Amino acid sequence: MEYVYSALILNESGEEINEENLTNVLEAAGVDVEESRVKALVAALEDVDIDEAVEQAAAVPAGGAAAGGAAAEGGAEDEGADEDEAEEEAADEDEGDDDEDDEASGEGLGELFG
Repeated sequence: MEYVYSALILNESGEEINEENLTNVLEAAGVDVEESRVKALVAALEDVDIDEAVEQAAAVPAGGAAAGGAAAEGGAEDEGADEDEAEEEAADEDEGDDDEDDEASGEGLGELFG
């Protein structure tokens, strides 16, 4: 998630989302940076309007985000376990969805970091 967060920080501050900037943000946060993940994220975000994707994600009905919200409210004690469970639930949900739904909700980016 820290890779996506760094891209959101760069977007919010008006900086270009490129490998160097992402690496700098991640290193400043104390993250052990994996170059392949940085490259994959930059490539995945190349044609994405992040502001639009965030707006669409915020517009998801409460019932559609219930699983993710429940995992996020679980507390910080088992953060790694909660993330693993949320990723498994998302993978199970994605198996039944068609490509049009994935594109409309911006969920395709999540598959990069699963």
